[in-house]
Amino acid sequence: MQLEWKIKSRSDTCEATGRPFAEGETFHTVLFRKNDGFRRLDLSEEAWKARTTDTEAEPIFSSWRSKFEPPAPPPAEPLPRDDAEGMLRRLLESEDPSHTNTRYLLAVMLERKRILRPQPSPDTGTMVYEHASTGETFIITDPGLSLSDLASVQEEVSSLLAGLSAAAPASAVAGSESPDNSGSADQAEHA
Repeated sequence: MQLEWKIKSRSDTCEATGRPFAEGETFHTVLFRKNDGFRRLDLSEEAWKARTTDTEAEPIFSSWRSKFEPPAPPPAEPLPRDDAEGMLRRLLESEDPSHTNTRYLLAVMLERKRILRPQPSPDTGTMVYEHASTGETFIITDPGLSLSDLASVQEEVSSLLAGLSAAAPASAVAGSESPDNSGSADQAEHA
């Protein structure tokens, strides 16, 4: 069974040269597969070109190009957020294999909301995402869910979100469920 891997966040400097990235500068993110997980490098355009001409370079698992945007300072939150992104982060930290389906559905929800951007992955059982604002990389196992599985996974996500969110009124949670579960994908998007 595949596990989720922890990968460091986007760097603000080129890891080959040590030079800080300038705002708007194009840089390359490279993932390498290791026996125990993945390793990430963020390289300037020059370092990327030098790497592509190196015939003895380590094989790449996945790579993509981005424009560097310095992270905005986090806004002060009066109460801790408990939403789909926060839940995904907690479930990734727990590494509990029983939450593989839930992690997958949360990642797809965040992709639809354009919070997570899909990145290339040669492994069909693994999905690679980059967080749109922080540049963090998320590796999610694709459990190969069928349509018949979605209703139960959506119910699990809804109950986790409702149970963890003290601010959600009970009527709003109860009103999000349909008796025939025909709208489960739409409900999951709005969870």
